[in-house]
Amino acid sequence: MSSDLVWSKLQELLAEGVQSFKDAKDEDALTHAQKRFLGRKGSVQAYMQHMKELAPEERPKLGALVNEVRTKLEKTFADVEQKIRDAKLAADLKQRKVDLTLPGRTPTLGAEHPLQKTQRQIEDIFLQMGFEIAQGPQSEWDYFNFEALNFPADHPARDMQDTLMLENGSLLRTHTSPVQVRTMLCYEPPIRIIAPGTVYRRDDDVTHSPMFHQIEGLHIEKGLNLTHLRGILELFAQSLFGKNTKIRLRPSFFPFTEPSVEVDIACIFCGQKGCRLCKQTGWIEILGAGMVDPNVLREGHIDPEIWSGWAFGVGIERVAMLLHGISDIRLFFESDLRFLKQFA
Repeated sequence: MSSDLVWSKLQELLAEGVQSFKDAKDEDALTHAQKRFLGRKGSVQAYMQHMKELAPEERPKLGALVNEVRTKLEKTFADVEQKIRDAKLAADLKQRKVDLTLPGRTPTLGAEHPLQKTQRQIEDIFLQMGFEIAQGPQSEWDYFNFEALNFPADHPARDMQDTLMLENGSLLRTHTSPVQVRTMLCYEPPIRIIAPGTVYRRDDDVTHSPMFHQIEGLHIEKGLNLTHLRGILELFAQSLFGKNTKIRLRPSFFPFTEPSVEVDIACIFCGQKGCRLCKQTGWIEILGAGMVDPNVLREGHIDPEIWSGWAFGVGIERVAMLLHGISDIRLFFESDLRFLKQFA
């Protein structure tokens, strides 16, 4: 078969294909015609089988002719397809009754998660007091999470922070205190930081979650004592819960602080008259704090004979539950829009 004969046949095929596309009344008919002429086993592709019948010098010409016909058919197909779609849309719109006086639909906007909002509130309070934000890894080594914080390998306090181990020997941090150690090792005092972040413990009930969020604070300077700590925490509580909020410090124990205290706020729900939420005591526990243990300062390469410091740790979920009267911590993680929309 000569290339001239092939070209003549291709011209006939082109005319037939164009007419088939134009005769298509809907998308199904058009798709059927496309497969017939342009498919992998279609009429146009079939002419490539004649390539072996031609002389070597005519084969490029055949390829060019087939491509030319394919291009013209594809253009016709695209034009007809667009016309069918436009006609379908016009018919659809014609059937609808559109009231142009109706107001437009307002798109639904997202909102900051209540935990993120609470974290920013706390951060803003301490940033205004001259603190800086420090970050650290969530996958932590035993040294930074326990040993450098005065938790020896056999210390019973480790059982209070039972955690999740990873295959490489590291663990998911149980508090953001490792950030304090890393900061002491990297920077010379005076140091004034807060360390917000996600932490993990094997807890799961209405007031505890296996994953939760903390903000810890660290202040190292010459001559610091519990009076300075109390003043900062009182200002923090009043900034968060109201200017008349009272706090009290109770003796406690933490391996990384000495002396250690639990910090309570006067019940914001009953005004210290006694209620179910404060267990009739008039006080609600909010955070733990204390003076940094000399052993922790030494692990951070800071001389406790020259420098002193205090630290605290507060759960962001705990604060958010108090601020908004939420009784179940699991609500923060269930992605229930009925709950989350209350904070938009």
